[in-house]
Amino acid sequence: MTRCGLIGVALILSLAWGQPMAATVQVAVAANFAAPFQQIAQAFAAQTGHTVRVSTASTGKLYLQIRNGAPFEVLLSADDETPRKLVAEGLAVPGSPFTYSLGKLVLWSAQPGLIDADGRVLREGRFQRLALANPKLAPYGTAAIETLQALGLLEHLRPRFVQGENIAQAFQFVSTGNAELGLVAWSQVTVPGQQARGSHWVVPERLYSPIRQDAALLRRGQGQEAAEALMRFLRSAPARHIIQTWGYGLAAEP
Repeated sequence: MTRCGLIGVALILSLAWGQPMAATVQVAVAANFAAPFQQIAQAFAAQTGHTVRVSTASTGKLYLQIRNGAPFEVLLSADDETPRKLVAEGLAVPGSPFTYSLGKLVLWSAQPGLIDADGRVLREGRFQRLALANPKLAPYGTAAIETLQALGLLEHLRPRFVQGENIAQAFQFVSTGNAELGLVAWSQVTVPGQQARGSHWVVPERLYSPIRQDAALLRRGQGQEAAEALMRFLRSAPARHIIQTWGYGLAAEP
């Protein structure tokens, strides 16, 4: 090999050794955050070269999958309790959980004009079915129950419930007309740059406990460059901007 060829090989090897190799990170994402995370994953891949494999489900179901050995490296939960529980059980890295977003609950209908500006439709009863997520599995389902309880309507409306396993399924019930109304995530109704379809009422946050959505580095992701890079990226200004454009609130600067 010529001297120039040897120099070229050495240069290529030095560049390769000086940069982390692109890798794949396995991420478990709460159903309400599926659409925003797609955009975050694209921005993350463009910046780092790492790729992302995503599984979405209710937080409760993801928790059970992690406990049963699912190969996830990062969890984006719809609550802050599940990451704490995983740390206590030795399945997530201590000190890694942080609040990446604050969820907002909305009463939504695919029908324009059905929902008024104050949510009075819940009292007036001009509907047959109300969709919500399973409160045993999904924090947004818990928030829906708390809201109806605070309004004094829980037992009155319980016979009209159509319950989805997660918030995505609850949204689908309303979108397909199987329920006229649904208590869903605001991020499902609002799409950046588009006007929300149908009609809606953003539920006052005083009616339900704060939906603090925490991310955690799972034990399988500890020491994995792509997983740790994603955790850093979620705290970055570009990621926080995406989160906010999808209708989520932000915690204080992490």
